[in-house]
Amino acid sequence: MSASPQGATPYYYVPAPSRHPAMMALGLLFVVLGASQWVNGHGWGAYSLLFGLLWVAVVLRQWFGEAAGESEGGLYSDRIDVSFRWSMSWFIFSEVMFFAAFFGALYWARAQSVPSLGSLENALLWPDFKAIWPSSGVGMTGAPSGLVEPFTTMGPWPIPTINTAILLSSGVTLTIAHHALIAGQRAKAVGWMWFTVLLGISFLGLQGYEYAHAYNELNLKLTSGVYGSTFFMLTGFHGFHVFVGMLMLLFITLRLQKGHFSPERHFGFEGAAWYWHFVDVVWLGLYLIVYWL
Repeated sequence: MSASPQGATPYYYVPAPSRHPAMMALGLLFVVLGASQWVNGHGWGAYSLLFGLLWVAVVLRQWFGEAAGESEGGLYSDRIDVSFRWSMSWFIFSEVMFFAAFFGALYWARAQSVPSLGSLENALLWPDFKAIWPSSGVGMTGAPSGLVEPFTTMGPWPIPTINTAILLSSGVTLTIAHHALIAGQRAKAVGWMWFTVLLGISFLGLQGYEYAHAYNELNLKLTSGVYGSTFFMLTGFHGFHVFVGMLMLLFITLRLQKGHFSPERHFGFEGAAWYWHFVDVVWLGLYLIVYWL
């Protein structure tokens, strides 16, 4: 099906069998195994996690390099472009469902579980229980039996608000770069893309500082009841997505510098932009629901 006259774009390019999916699965096995063992107190898990991440990085470098070579070699037709757009759309939809599950867990804890535990039916079990959100002390939702240490909740000032401004600004700079590429102004597009990448790195740096502040000064940890677990799961997974999106934008910027993409054909750029704007929207939901409400 991929056969075509030499020098012509195939109707639908089908690559040869590749080792990359199997190698990626092997790397992810070490990542999942290492992470699960590390969080359960086994020191060797950190080494397995690091090895798996390095393995995945090498595989992605080779895999993406081949895909970029196929694209620049003229092997991708309009039908391939449509396939990529559908694939990216469904991928982002799966990510929407992923975060919807965590937002749903937060909603259920706040609107259903906590009021239920504070009902008259449970008064005999925990007579001093206070069904109040957020849970920040002994006797409240985080520690009805005193098993969780008191902690201070995370407010919106100043780091979350600064990070909101950073992500919103990055969406603007990315859009400017996109319009510059469409206009054929490659140098301008590259400059604004580097600015966007730096904004993404800044967000991650500030979030790392926020986590250190939470653990060391607020005593807010992943084990701090349902508040701590939902806070770190939502913000942590979002931070991971920011990291992945930042890498996407970095690779697109490097490809732009090498002369890849044209004003007419640049879905690699557009796909990364879609993902980044999705990350922006999720953060707005986090900022409002987790930090303000």
